[in-house]
Amino acid sequence: MGEYELHSFILACDFRVDDVDRMWEWLKKHREGLESIGAHHVVLYESIWEPRRVFVTIGIRNARSIRDVLRSPAIFEWFDISGADDIPPIFGGEVVEKIDLFGSGPEGHVGRVVVGVMSSVADVSELMVKVHDGLPRFKNGGVRKIWVYRAFDDGQEVLILQEIADEASARQWIEHPDAAAEWMTNAGMGPYPSRFVGRFAHLMSVGEPG
Repeated sequence: MGEYELHSFILACDFRVDDVDRMWEWLKKHREGLESIGAHHVVLYESIWEPRRVFVTIGIRNARSIRDVLRSPAIFEWFDISGADDIPPIFGGEVVEKIDLFGSGPEGHVGRVVVGVMSSVADVSELMVKVHDGLPRFKNGGVRKIWVYRAFDDGQEVLILQEIADEASARQWIEHPDAAAEWMTNAGMGPYPSRFVGRFAHLMSVGEPG
């Protein structure tokens, strides 16, 4: 995660592909289509433990665009081209809060680990109270950033991205999560994929050359 990802509205999906680089090349060729639905950045993370698994976030300028995307047949073309095993759950939501535990500094995000979880919680407001109460323990566990998004179509469904210092810290955090991180224990239940653990792989600024 980095400054480029500070968007308020997000589309995210977690799925497996035949070839990560081929899928990314296809996405780059469809910048105009992405721009037309209000996208401004696309970020791809590649799993460090599961071959072919990726997590993609698309920053969207407004909520209406997200609903347009979810109704668009183009989304199915994307998954078909990528060689996805199935059409995965697509999360569309808005930011609840972004917490930077170490503050902005010169050190880059590359090399750090991102843990992504789609989950359902009893109450988002109560969740955030628990998170703030547990921030010192999160920091001690190697968590550097916590970004929480709430789904448009379900007020209890959340996407939580955590940036963690390194792979060893991520493994320890996953195996022994803090009680305040209730979303970690709900990962993989019901329609949700299991937690994603990966590293930054690609970034595209939509509407800009590159």
